[in-house]
Amino acid sequence: MIAIPNYINPDEYLIIDRDSPTRHEYRRGLVYAMAGGSDAHSQIAIKLLGLIDRHLENTPCRVYNEVKVNYKDEFYYYPDAFVTCDPRDRADRYIKRHPKLIVEVLSQSTRVFDLGQKFEDYRQIPDLEEYVLIDQDQRWVECRRRQPDNTWTAVIYGTGDRITLQSINLTFPLEQLYRGLD
Repeated sequence: MIAIPNYINPDEYLIIDRDSPTRHEYRRGLVYAMAGGSDAHSQIAIKLLGLIDRHLENTPCRVYNEVKVNYKDEFYYYPDAFVTCDPRDRADRYIKRHPKLIVEVLSQSTRVFDLGQKFEDYRQIPDLEEYVLIDQDQRWVECRRRQPDNTWTAVIYGTGDRITLQSINLTFPLEQLYRGLD
């Protein structure tokens, strides 16, 4: 990710991102152009989105990608997938503020940021219950879950495991995410 090196306020960012063919993320005044992903990244995200979408049928919850998640004026990110069940998120078609589940598929260029600073940002969202990280190069998934005392615990899943997304009550074999990948 490459930042435009001068401070931009959130309103300016929203104009830049709306009018640009390239998606940008915003974090505390800096704007980052998003690079394209790999085929594995895309396939994992598509498989996960399908699993979640089928599971949430006939519920008030919705799964999204290609839509911004925002917290105050601190950040605007495009997660690989997220779920919101909050009716307030129906008011704006482009920005959601109350996700309960956020998923990022890790890539070489975003891995450190997704595991560290991005998680620190996301955990400020009061409605967020679960943050999931999926490695695209090996069969590895980490689910970070908010506890009642506002601390976070992590569960690591690997080959042969069944992943549980507690926030939406969904369990599936880890292999479903990696099926058919080269």
